[in-house]
Amino acid sequence: MLIRRVDEDDWPIVKEVRLRALRESPDAFGSSLTREESFAESHWRMRVRTSATWVAVDDAGESRGLVSVVQEPGSAEDDRHVVSLWVAPEVRRQGIGWALLDAVVRSSAADGAATVSLWVVDDNASAVDLYVRAGFTRTGERQVLPRDPDRTEERYVRHTDTGGLTGRPAGPAAG
Repeated sequence: MLIRRVDEDDWPIVKEVRLRALRESPDAFGSSLTREESFAESHWRMRVRTSATWVAVDDAGESRGLVSVVQEPGSAEDDRHVVSLWVAPEVRRQGIGWALLDAVVRSSAADGAATVSLWVVDDNASAVDLYVRAGFTRTGERQVLPRDPDRTEERYVRHTDTGGLTGRPAGPAAG
């Protein structure tokens, strides 16, 4: 599996993978398929231009995963925020989630970030497991999920100075 950072001209790939993610895992994201299906090309280009984004591509050239990282407004200058992490169901637990997170952590460290953070919905146990195993820790900071007030999410954080995801367990990893 190749993890490749995309640029603005790759917007059709990002759109394809993101819409598939929203179709197959609608409860995992803060947005909806209906909302993002209406985005014009200019919006997709802007999204890729303003957030570092990687895709996981298999040997047949099929995109199997996606992750983006942003400097979230209002957050610490040296924190980067993970958004949109998703791995196709048919290739989960093969280390792709690890590889995408590794790309984010390494890039964030090179960009001067001391931490990488993310929000996880409480009932997404597989995502919580991946993030904790990848070195993220709970902060105790919680909020109601903006699009569903009956659900809550918690912020997790990971320091970038630990040399990547070297704490990866042996064998197939979650992802």
